[in-house]
Amino acid sequence: MLMNKTHHVTTVGLLIFPGFPMSCLTSMIEPLRAANEIVGHRAFVWKILSETGHRVESSADVGFDPDYALPDADGLDYLFLLSGPASNFIDRKTSEGKLRRLARHGVSIGGVSGGVFPLARAGLLENHECSVHWCYEAAFATEFPAIKTVDDVIVFDSNRYTVSGAAAAFDLMLHFIEERLGSEAATETACWFQHPLVRGRGVRQKIPTFRRDSTEDSLPGSVAKAVEILSSRISEPVGIEDVAREAGVSTRQLERQFKKATGQSPSRYYRSLRMKAARQLVLFSKQNLTHIALAVGYETVVPLLRHYRQEFGISPNEDRAQINRLRVEEGRPLPSI
Repeated sequence: MLMNKTHHVTTVGLLIFPGFPMSCLTSMIEPLRAANEIVGHRAFVWKILSETGHRVESSADVGFDPDYALPDADGLDYLFLLSGPASNFIDRKTSEGKLRRLARHGVSIGGVSGGVFPLARAGLLENHECSVHWCYEAAFATEFPAIKTVDDVIVFDSNRYTVSGAAAAFDLMLHFIEERLGSEAATETACWFQHPLVRGRGVRQKIPTFRRDSTEDSLPGSVAKAVEILSSRISEPVGIEDVAREAGVSTRQLERQFKKATGQSPSRYYRSLRMKAARQLVLFSKQNLTHIALAVGYETVVPLLRHYRQEFGISPNEDRAQINRLRVEEGRPLPSI
């Protein structure tokens, strides 16, 4: 945590990769800027870095000129990686080594949204819990099975900070402001941006349950329990009868309550969950279709192909080829959150 040092200026480094989510960058800078204005002095400074020091374009095709290159990073209290899930360093040995040296010398290191991927590839999340955006959960678990992930929007573990997305990044900055400048400054900063609720550790991510305005925690008890069970059984299929039994209702009751609350049957929702997990692996991993099918609970590829096309209107191979074509022909990175 930040020390409450009256004369200390806290320096936050933001290491951006091509295709990084711009909303995460602004969600971290703006509350720090506002806090400085509120207290009337510079309590925080922020520096934008890139691996080479060259201009970097965000996922919104907006370019940013960094203050300096990663090799020149010095005097940081914090360094956060902002990227998509497929991001890697150009010179992994040198750049990952720089990150590890910074961590050894007391810099707190973090990853925001897809930034947890290059952070984990650098070995900096070993023996640490981390927060992973639910859109990337399946891909992260496949690539890093030994790293423990949790559903919390923000995770502090020793000097590692992981954040699931832009709104959570804003919340983390409010925590920094509170630690550095006090609760009044943090509250006023939140009010400047009409930010009604400050989330912290222990707050779970809000996962959309369907294509409508609802999340898991806004559903009736038995339906929410069923969603929790189904979400945890992607790779090991479970029958709706068993789900109903664990939720404490009959199968018929669950079907009726589920349809009323969400507009879909439990089985249709379950298939959609599995397809979304499959698509994460198609887009954000290099696994073949046989492995992907097994990872989402299918014994063979055939039903995966059929259900994938029904869900997304495209085959897994076409989906992967399309995103790879964007990357190769247009130089665009994978989509990021």
